[in-house]
Amino acid sequence: MLRKIVSKTITLPDNRVITIETGKLATQADGSVVVRMNNTILLATVVAKEGPEEGFSFFPLYVDYQEKFAASGKIPGGFLKREGRLGDHEILVARLVDRAIRPLFDDSLNIEVQVNISLISADSDIAPDALAALAASSALAVSDIPFNGPISEVRVARVHGDWLINPSSSLMPLADINMIVAATEDGVLMVEGEMNEVQESEMVEAIRFAHEHIKVHCQVQREFMEAVGMQKRSLQSTATLTKAMYDPALRQAIYADMYAVAKKNIPSKRLRKEAFLAVETNYSAQLSTNLAEEEVSSVHQGEFLLDIQNQAIRDLILNEGIRLDGRKLDQVRHIESEVDYLPSAHGSALFTREETQSLTTVTLGSKFDEQIIDRVTEDGYNRFMLHYNFPGFSTGEIKPNRAPSRREIGHGHLAMRALKSVLPPDEEILYTIRLVSDILESNGSSSMATVCAGSLALMDAGIPIKSHVAGIAMGLITDPVTGRFAVLSDILGEEDHVGDMDFKVTGTCNGITACQMDMKVAGISYEVLETALLQAKEGRLHIFQKMVETIDVPRLQRKEHAPSIMSIEVEKEMIGAIIGPGGKIIQEIQKETGTDIDIVEKNNVGIVTIFAGNQNTLQKALSRVNAIVSKPVVGEIYTGRVKAVLKYGAFIEFMPGKDGLLHISEVRHERIEDLEQVLEVGEELQVKLIDIDYKTSKYKLSRKALLPSKEAAKAASGG
Repeated sequence: MLRKIVSKTITLPDNRVITIETGKLATQADGSVVVRMNNTILLATVVAKEGPEEGFSFFPLYVDYQEKFAASGKIPGGFLKREGRLGDHEILVARLVDRAIRPLFDDSLNIEVQVNISLISADSDIAPDALAALAASSALAVSDIPFNGPISEVRVARVHGDWLINPSSSLMPLADINMIVAATEDGVLMVEGEMNEVQESEMVEAIRFAHEHIKVHCQVQREFMEAVGMQKRSLQSTATLTKAMYDPALRQAIYADMYAVAKKNIPSKRLRKEAFLAVETNYSAQLSTNLAEEEVSSVHQGEFLLDIQNQAIRDLILNEGIRLDGRKLDQVRHIESEVDYLPSAHGSALFTREETQSLTTVTLGSKFDEQIIDRVTEDGYNRFMLHYNFPGFSTGEIKPNRAPSRREIGHGHLAMRALKSVLPPDEEILYTIRLVSDILESNGSSSMATVCAGSLALMDAGIPIKSHVAGIAMGLITDPVTGRFAVLSDILGEEDHVGDMDFKVTGTCNGITACQMDMKVAGISYEVLETALLQAKEGRLHIFQKMVETIDVPRLQRKEHAPSIMSIEVEKEMIGAIIGPGGKIIQEIQKETGTDIDIVEKNNVGIVTIFAGNQNTLQKALSRVNAIVSKPVVGEIYTGRVKAVLKYGAFIEFMPGKDGLLHISEVRHERIEDLEQVLEVGEELQVKLIDIDYKTSKYKLSRKALLPSKEAAKAASGG
């Protein structure tokens, strides 16, 4: 059977081309495409179950992204030598795709859908993450799975003032804005990125620029769909609960009581939950009667009640500007913070925003603690890590402690990007830095609490960050019929659940450092986006000021128990002398002083970095290294150790790694018949360096030069 191959191309502003093709690979999937840009090639497939299923309280969409090591001609590291558990980088790319496409599936769709994206060919200058959502959307577009797309996703960056779409990887270190933007033709769906303290207007400009190019991608996908000609399947979801199943009067009564509870301004999440549950209990008998008559499952009953509760909360905000806890729309919750909470940590901070709390620690390590990066498209080391933990007890739930979830990995990555830009350059801070945020309570925006706590902890640890970084999460409630909307500052967990947007913004007092926006509806207007950003700035600066009141500048001195680190430059030729034959000398220094020493060659000099548990051991190791790299000076007196005794003289190690000859004639003024009767191996003695043969690097020593002459000795004895 001949395969029908269909392809379309997208031309970028710099005339580079993206090709989308279907019909050649993985044709037994419901939809499959190959997306190519230069030598970067992605294979995306989608598969969906045949019919709707019961038991899902959420849309069962699964998105996986995997990079094949063969794509760049590499063999995986480790023992197994095969691709295993997805790495954090792959999970983060999968989250980008999931967050972009999830809002465009109908709420009533209750079938399992799986999207698999594989990097099958890598180009070191073309980042695949900016193509992954385009590949997923294209695969959905040519499948029979109902999907309200197409969408696309691009990286937008600003380099030397110029806006670029999907720029080459070599240009990214020069960018002051680096964002991934996903959108439909009509509105923005998802934004994530990092910036170098930019203004809100610049961020909006970047999103607008990205969106204009995404529109072109979407139009090409529509042409792609037409060329393939696939018809979408028709599905009737059993999870769809029509309001006609229940008595309208009963529904109105429940709504009125739910609205009244929402309006009580109950400050505690637990008490609010109990109040809403009391309304459900009050109507349980009537609901059960109706349930039996209509043969509606208890799952549908729960969805019905939750739908009413959510609608009541949304209407209260839109109609009266009242939030569940009584705050104004732009009001931030009460904040408390403190530093140096844990006496044994190198730095720590406790940040509490009402019912959201982060305990964050800083640990300082050496170069040997760096994270090894072994990816398909990247190798190297990472000296700044941030890990985010979200245990079940933080929300009063039971959850086994297992590997970090995708959410935990994503939140930690966002907080890391937020703080990264305020760290000093590597040459100014030699430590490997690990932050760990343990969420002890959570009621909305724990990732932003992590940013705030992380900034405080870094200052407590004495890391000279240039400014605090504060973070805030914004929410949105919209009415598509009337066009009304309300932007909420510092959202609660319930507001996140019922709202249409979760927009996290972090920054210093000078500008934005990172952002993450997820839409739960199909797109957002620029009017709403600009309103949210300006309102976020007000809230962020309020939080920033609260942090400054706790600690305003980094500590000048690190904790007494914090490790010490120092780096010195030595001549390139001295590297071998410090290391010694087979590493003997450097290993000896490390063992005797209890330090870790790293030596690298950079810019034709040797960089020696010493990492010690305290200042005393650091100084001991530094003295040993300085002794090795110091140049012998003719006329200087040294304390040496006898290494070997021969008939004609002795070899003395007068400096670490440097041996000189003490000739038998230079030991005493008197004649010596047998030198072994005068000197023994291991003996310490003072010698004077009297000559250097620079061609052969041979050193001539004298002990006689330090002793009084025969005449002087005789006179001193009275003879």
